[in-house]
Amino acid sequence: MPKPYALLRAGFPYLKTVGVKGMIDDPLDVAFGEEGRVYVLGNGPIQITNIDHENLGTIGGRAKAVDFQANGDVVTVDEGDLFMPAQIIIDAQERLYVSDEACHTISVFDKDGTFASRWGDFGSGDGQLRRPSGLAFDPNENIYVVDTMNHRVQKFTKDGTFLTNWGRQGVGEGEFDMPWGVAVDGDGDVYVSDWRNDRVQKFSADGDFLFAFGETGTEKGQFVRPAGIDVDVDFDIYVCDWGNNRIQLFSPEGKYVQQFTGDATLSKPALEAMRTRLRTVRLRTMADLEIEKMFRGPRSVRVNGEGLMYVPDYESYRLQVYQKEAYQLEPHQLAPELKAPSLQPN
Repeated sequence: MPKPYALLRAGFPYLKTVGVKGMIDDPLDVAFGEEGRVYVLGNGPIQITNIDHENLGTIGGRAKAVDFQANGDVVTVDEGDLFMPAQIIIDAQERLYVSDEACHTISVFDKDGTFASRWGDFGSGDGQLRRPSGLAFDPNENIYVVDTMNHRVQKFTKDGTFLTNWGRQGVGEGEFDMPWGVAVDGDGDVYVSDWRNDRVQKFSADGDFLFAFGETGTEKGQFVRPAGIDVDVDFDIYVCDWGNNRIQLFSPEGKYVQQFTGDATLSKPALEAMRTRLRTVRLRTMADLEIEKMFRGPRSVRVNGEGLMYVPDYESYRLQVYQKEAYQLEPHQLAPELKAPSLQPN
């Protein structure tokens, strides 16, 4: 879809909270399937749900048998198991691809839960991985993998064949310090959250540096360890500002638009569970509820094709969902750029 000339932003309201502890545990990331399925990656099995909180099963599992290699850098687990998962993406056949930071691998599952394959080899050579984290498809369903401890981005086919890479450790343009998240827009350009440099960098599909935004801090447009990142159909950029417990939204040019710090209400299953826990109900009647609605340790942010923004609220065992309300504009639908803009109340 082509980039819109401009957007009329009507709002971005909180919609609902999905899940409860026991149904969604330690959510790290989400991926969207057909028929409204939401695949939730946590520290245990991949949990399958939807916006109506339905329990649709699980895929994979937390590793029980673990073999540490002599150097302690590589963990080996049984097929289908995960040890330190980071991110999850889904292809057109609804196959799931999961990065595992401890195993230095990408695991692949069919949508019916069958373990399909695992690829990745520990090291620093072309195609080798050290703590892979962020994942994203390009328009041809090749996979960009953020190779965090090698301070670079690598590109593979879906079966793990190495294609190209770029980046090295540093603070200059095109350099990284423990990058983490990656996203691809409708033009095929690539966005990388540069974790320890507290910024986002944008590249062409071939790795040519285009621009960067962000710096260390707590103010609007600043970051403290940006993690997951996504780009929607309007080319808006969403950054999980992990260290500040918020999501920040930026225009396609990298200009700050707004932030989200959490608005959670009790989900339907949480409310049902609460009714059987009298002590918990008592404590909630006595609590300052302001903090209860806020994000706690989010690792990622994902936006689906309907403009629903899902935030895996890691330390609160839930997903917070927001609904984007924006309308694409053509040049004739708004005035020329103003020299001294000032937004007045409507």
